[in-house]
Amino acid sequence: MGRLAGKVAIVTGAASRGEGVGNGAAAAILFAREGAKVVLANRSAERGEALAESIRAEGGIALAVAADVTREEDTARMAQAALDAYGRIDILHNNVGIGGTGTPETVKLETWDTVFRTNLTSALLCCRAVLPAMKAQGGGSIINVSSIAGMTGLSGSPGAVAYTTTKAGLQGFTLSVAADYAAHGVRANCIIVGTVNTPMVAHLGEEARERRRKGVPLQVEGTGWDVGHAAVYLASDEARWVTGVMLPIDGGFLAVRGWPR
Repeated sequence: MGRLAGKVAIVTGAASRGEGVGNGAAAAILFAREGAKVVLANRSAERGEALAESIRAEGGIALAVAADVTREEDTARMAQAALDAYGRIDILHNNVGIGGTGTPETVKLETWDTVFRTNLTSALLCCRAVLPAMKAQGGGSIINVSSIAGMTGLSGSPGAVAYTTTKAGLQGFTLSVAADYAAHGVRANCIIVGTVNTPMVAHLGEEARERRRKGVPLQVEGTGWDVGHAAVYLASDEARWVTGVMLPIDGGFLAVRGWPR
Protein backbone atom coordinates (compact mmCIF):
# COMPACT_ATOMS: atom_id res chain seq x y z
CA MET A 1 0.00 0.00 0.00
CA GLY A 2 1.08 3.59 -0.63
CA ARG A 3 3.18 3.05 -3.76
CA LEU A 4 1.27 5.90 -5.45
CA ALA A 5 0.73 8.10 -2.39
CA GLY A 6 0.50 11.77 -3.28
CA LYS A 7 -0.04 11.11 -6.98
CA VAL A 8 -3.02 12.01 -9.16
CA ALA A 9 -4.05 9.55 -11.88
CA ILE A 10 -6.41 9.93 -14.82
CA VAL A 11 -7.85 6.66 -16.15
CA THR A 12 -9.79 6.84 -19.40
CA GLY A 13 -12.47 4.28 -20.16
CA ALA A 14 -12.23 3.29 -16.52
CA ALA A 15 -15.70 1.89 -15.87
CA SER A 16 -16.43 -1.59 -17.19
CA ARG A 17 -19.06 -2.01 -19.91
CA GLY A 18 -20.73 -4.95 -18.18
CA GLU A 19 -20.57 -7.17 -15.14
CA GLY A 20 -17.10 -7.85 -13.80
CA VAL A 21 -13.85 -5.89 -13.68
CA GLY A 22 -12.21 -4.75 -16.89
CA ASN A 23 -8.67 -3.52 -17.46
CA GLY A 24 -9.51 0.12 -16.80
CA ALA A 25 -11.54 -0.52 -13.66
CA ALA A 26 -8.83 -2.77 -12.24
CA ALA A 27 -6.17 -0.13 -12.85
CA ALA A 28 -8.31 2.61 -11.29
CA ILE A 29 -9.13 0.53 -8.21
CA LEU A 30 -5.51 -0.51 -7.71
CA PHE A 31 -4.23 3.03 -8.23
CA ALA A 32 -6.59 4.21 -5.49
CA ARG A 33 -5.63 1.35 -3.18
CA GLU A 34 -2.01 2.42 -3.59
CA GLY A 35 -2.84 5.94 -2.48
CA ALA A 36 -3.48 7.83 -5.74
CA LYS A 37 -6.31 10.28 -6.20
CA VAL A 38 -8.08 8.92 -9.27
CA VAL A 39 -9.98 10.78 -11.98
CA LEU A 40 -12.27 8.44 -13.93
CA ALA A 41 -13.07 9.56 -17.47
CA ASN A 42 -16.01 7.80 -19.12
CA ARG A 43 -18.60 8.70 -21.71
CA SER A 44 -21.20 7.27 -19.32
CA ALA A 45 -21.43 9.51 -16.27
CA GLU A 46 -23.53 6.87 -14.53
CA ARG A 47 -20.95 4.08 -14.93
CA GLY A 48 -18.12 6.40 -13.99
CA GLU A 49 -19.85 7.56 -10.83
CA ALA A 50 -20.69 3.98 -9.83
CA LEU A 51 -17.01 3.06 -10.02
CA ALA A 52 -16.04 6.20 -8.11
CA GLU A 53 -18.49 5.29 -5.36
CA SER A 54 -17.04 1.78 -5.08
CA ILE A 55 -13.53 3.25 -4.75
CA ARG A 56 -14.70 5.68 -2.09
CA ALA A 57 -16.38 2.83 -0.23
CA GLU A 58 -12.91 1.28 0.16
CA GLY A 59 -11.54 4.54 1.53
CA GLY A 60 -10.04 5.76 -1.74
CA ILE A 61 -10.35 9.13 -3.42
CA ALA A 62 -12.03 9.26 -6.82
CA LEU A 63 -13.68 11.79 -9.09
CA ALA A 64 -15.84 10.81 -12.07
CA VAL A 65 -15.79 13.03 -15.17
CA ALA A 66 -18.12 12.49 -18.11
CA ALA A 67 -15.91 12.80 -21.18
CA ASP A 68 -15.66 11.51 -24.73
CA VAL A 69 -11.89 11.32 -25.18
CA THR A 70 -12.19 11.40 -28.97
CA ARG A 71 -13.16 15.08 -28.56
CA GLU A 72 -10.40 17.58 -27.81
CA GLU A 73 -12.65 19.85 -25.77
CA ASP A 74 -13.60 16.92 -23.53
CA THR A 75 -9.99 15.88 -22.91
CA ALA A 76 -9.10 19.48 -22.03
CA ARG A 77 -12.02 19.59 -19.59
CA MET A 78 -10.96 16.22 -18.12
CA ALA A 79 -7.43 17.48 -17.44
CA GLN A 80 -8.72 20.75 -16.00
CA ALA A 81 -11.08 18.86 -13.67
CA ALA A 82 -8.10 16.92 -12.31
CA LEU A 83 -6.09 20.11 -11.81
CA ASP A 84 -9.00 21.94 -10.20
CA ALA A 85 -9.70 19.09 -7.79
CA TYR A 86 -6.18 17.92 -6.95
CA GLY A 87 -3.69 20.45 -8.30
CA ARG A 88 -1.56 18.13 -10.44
CA ILE A 89 -1.54 15.22 -12.89
CA ASP A 90 1.06 12.49 -12.35
CA ILE A 91 -0.38 9.54 -14.27
CA LEU A 92 -2.35 9.17 -17.48
CA HIS A 93 -3.66 5.67 -18.18
CA ASN A 94 -4.99 5.56 -21.75
CA ASN A 95 -7.34 2.58 -21.64
CA VAL A 96 -10.01 3.42 -24.22
CA GLY A 97 -10.39 0.97 -27.08
CA ILE A 98 -12.93 -0.67 -29.37
CA GLY A 99 -12.86 -3.41 -31.98
CA GLY A 100 -13.91 -3.35 -35.61
CA THR A 101 -14.33 -5.99 -38.28
CA GLY A 102 -13.09 -6.10 -41.84
CA THR A 103 -10.07 -6.82 -44.00
CA PRO A 104 -8.52 -4.17 -46.30
CA GLU A 105 -11.05 -5.27 -48.92
CA THR A 106 -14.12 -5.25 -46.74
CA VAL A 107 -13.66 -2.79 -43.87
CA LYS A 108 -16.00 0.19 -44.11
CA LEU A 109 -14.22 3.53 -44.08
CA GLU A 110 -16.63 4.68 -41.38
CA THR A 111 -15.50 1.75 -39.20
CA TRP A 112 -11.83 2.45 -39.97
CA ASP A 113 -12.20 6.12 -39.03
CA THR A 114 -14.14 5.36 -35.83
CA VAL A 115 -11.64 2.77 -34.62
CA PHE A 116 -8.72 5.09 -35.35
CA ARG A 117 -10.40 8.01 -33.61
CA THR A 118 -11.23 5.89 -30.55
CA ASN A 119 -8.09 3.79 -30.19
CA LEU A 120 -5.35 6.10 -31.39
CA THR A 121 -6.44 9.71 -31.73
CA SER A 122 -7.85 9.60 -28.19
CA ALA A 123 -4.37 8.82 -26.86
CA LEU A 124 -2.98 11.83 -28.72
CA LEU A 125 -5.69 14.13 -27.38
CA CYS A 126 -5.34 12.92 -23.79
CA CYS A 127 -1.55 13.32 -23.90
CA ARG A 128 -1.94 16.80 -25.40
CA ALA A 129 -4.24 17.70 -22.51
CA VAL A 130 -2.01 16.48 -19.65
CA LEU A 131 1.54 17.06 -20.89
CA PRO A 132 1.70 20.79 -20.07
CA ALA A 133 0.92 20.01 -16.42
CA MET A 134 3.38 17.11 -16.31
CA LYS A 135 6.13 19.28 -17.80
CA ALA A 136 5.44 22.12 -15.37
CA GLN A 137 5.64 19.84 -12.34
CA GLY A 138 8.78 18.06 -13.55
CA GLY A 139 7.49 14.70 -14.73
CA GLY A 140 4.78 12.09 -14.99
CA SER A 141 3.90 8.64 -16.25
CA ILE A 142 1.86 7.90 -19.37
CA ILE A 143 0.63 4.34 -19.87
CA ASN A 144 -0.95 3.29 -23.14
CA VAL A 145 -2.90 0.04 -23.40
CA SER A 146 -2.24 -1.93 -26.57
CA SER A 147 -2.82 -5.57 -27.53
CA ILE A 148 -0.97 -8.60 -28.79
CA ALA A 149 -3.02 -8.05 -31.96
CA GLY A 150 -0.74 -5.10 -32.72
CA MET A 151 2.30 -7.41 -32.69
CA THR A 152 0.89 -10.56 -34.29
CA GLY A 153 -2.05 -9.55 -36.45
CA LEU A 154 -4.20 -11.99 -34.45
CA SER A 155 -7.26 -10.44 -32.84
CA GLY A 156 -9.26 -13.52 -31.87
CA SER A 157 -11.43 -13.28 -34.97
CA PRO A 158 -10.60 -13.03 -38.66
CA GLY A 159 -10.57 -9.63 -40.31
CA ALA A 160 -9.76 -6.86 -37.82
CA VAL A 161 -7.39 -4.67 -39.81
CA ALA A 162 -8.46 -1.41 -38.16
CA TYR A 163 -8.09 -2.80 -34.65
CA THR A 164 -4.68 -4.41 -35.21
CA THR A 165 -3.37 -1.33 -37.02
CA THR A 166 -4.37 1.04 -34.22
CA LYS A 167 -2.92 -1.23 -31.55
CA ALA A 168 0.38 -1.35 -33.45
CA GLY A 169 0.14 2.42 -33.83
CA LEU A 170 -0.15 2.88 -30.08
CA GLN A 171 3.23 1.23 -29.69
CA GLY A 172 4.88 3.66 -32.11
CA PHE A 173 3.04 6.53 -30.45
CA THR A 174 4.40 5.45 -27.07
CA LEU A 175 7.97 5.40 -28.36
CA SER A 176 7.56 8.87 -29.86
CA VAL A 177 6.22 10.35 -26.61
CA ALA A 178 8.95 8.61 -24.61
CA ALA A 179 11.63 10.12 -26.86
CA ASP A 180 10.16 13.62 -27.03
CA TYR A 181 9.44 14.07 -23.32
CA ALA A 182 12.21 12.18 -21.50
CA ALA A 183 14.05 15.45 -20.93
CA HIS A 184 10.97 16.72 -19.08
CA GLY A 185 10.90 13.72 -16.75
CA VAL A 186 7.82 12.28 -18.45
CA ARG A 187 7.88 8.51 -18.98
CA ALA A 188 5.73 6.74 -21.57
CA ASN A 189 5.23 2.98 -21.62
CA CYS A 190 2.82 0.55 -23.25
CA ILE A 191 1.09 -2.52 -21.85
CA ILE A 192 0.56 -5.24 -24.46
CA VAL A 193 -2.57 -7.06 -23.31
CA GLY A 194 -3.13 -10.71 -24.17
CA THR A 195 -6.32 -12.77 -24.08
CA VAL A 196 -7.54 -11.65 -20.67
CA ASN A 197 -11.08 -12.35 -19.55
CA THR A 198 -12.92 -9.04 -19.15
CA PRO A 199 -16.50 -7.77 -19.63
CA MET A 200 -15.49 -6.61 -23.12
CA VAL A 201 -15.12 -10.23 -24.32
CA ALA A 202 -17.88 -11.81 -22.25
CA HIS A 203 -20.02 -12.19 -25.38
CA LEU A 204 -17.57 -14.78 -26.75
CA GLY A 205 -18.92 -17.42 -24.36
CA GLU A 206 -17.42 -20.12 -22.16
CA GLU A 207 -16.12 -22.29 -25.00
CA ALA A 208 -14.09 -19.43 -26.41
CA ARG A 209 -12.94 -18.50 -22.93
CA GLU A 210 -11.54 -21.99 -22.41
CA ARG A 211 -9.92 -21.99 -25.85
CA ARG A 212 -8.23 -18.68 -25.06
CA ARG A 213 -6.97 -20.07 -21.75
CA LYS A 214 -5.42 -23.07 -23.46
CA GLY A 215 -3.88 -20.81 -26.09
CA VAL A 216 -1.29 -19.32 -23.74
CA PRO A 217 1.82 -21.13 -22.46
CA LEU A 218 1.00 -20.59 -18.78
CA GLN A 219 -2.38 -22.27 -19.32
CA VAL A 220 -3.92 -19.84 -16.81
CA GLU A 221 -6.61 -17.32 -17.64
CA GLY A 222 -5.59 -13.68 -17.39
CA THR A 223 -7.83 -11.00 -15.91
CA GLY A 224 -8.06 -7.24 -15.73
CA TRP A 225 -6.26 -7.40 -12.39
CA ASP A 226 -3.13 -8.70 -14.11
CA VAL A 227 -3.17 -5.66 -16.37
CA GLY A 228 -3.92 -3.36 -13.43
CA HIS A 229 -0.96 -4.60 -11.38
CA ALA A 230 1.35 -3.94 -14.34
CA ALA A 231 -0.06 -0.41 -14.60
CA VAL A 232 0.64 0.22 -10.91
CA TYR A 233 4.28 -0.67 -11.43
CA LEU A 234 4.66 1.56 -14.49
CA ALA A 235 2.90 4.43 -12.70
CA SER A 236 5.03 4.14 -9.57
CA ASP A 237 8.46 5.51 -8.74
CA GLU A 238 9.71 1.92 -8.82
CA ALA A 239 9.67 2.37 -12.62
CA ARG A 240 11.43 5.75 -12.51
CA TRP A 241 14.10 4.47 -14.94
CA VAL A 242 11.66 2.76 -17.29
CA THR A 243 10.40 4.48 -20.43
CA GLY A 244 9.65 3.44 -24.00
CA VAL A 245 8.91 -0.13 -22.89
CA MET A 246 6.39 -2.52 -24.42
CA LEU A 247 5.34 -4.76 -21.51
CA PRO A 248 3.41 -7.90 -22.52
CA ILE A 249 0.82 -9.16 -20.03
CA ASP A 250 -0.12 -12.24 -21.98
CA GLY A 251 0.73 -15.49 -20.18
CA GLY A 252 3.83 -15.94 -22.35
CA PHE A 253 1.98 -15.79 -25.66
CA LEU A 254 4.46 -13.48 -27.40
CA ALA A 255 7.59 -14.86 -25.77
CA VAL A 256 6.99 -18.55 -26.56
CA ARG A 257 6.52 -18.59 -30.31
CA GLY A 258 4.86 -21.53 -32.03
CA TRP A 259 2.70 -22.51 -29.06
CA PRO A 260 -0.23 -24.58 -30.37
CA ARG A 261 -3.51 -22.68 -30.32
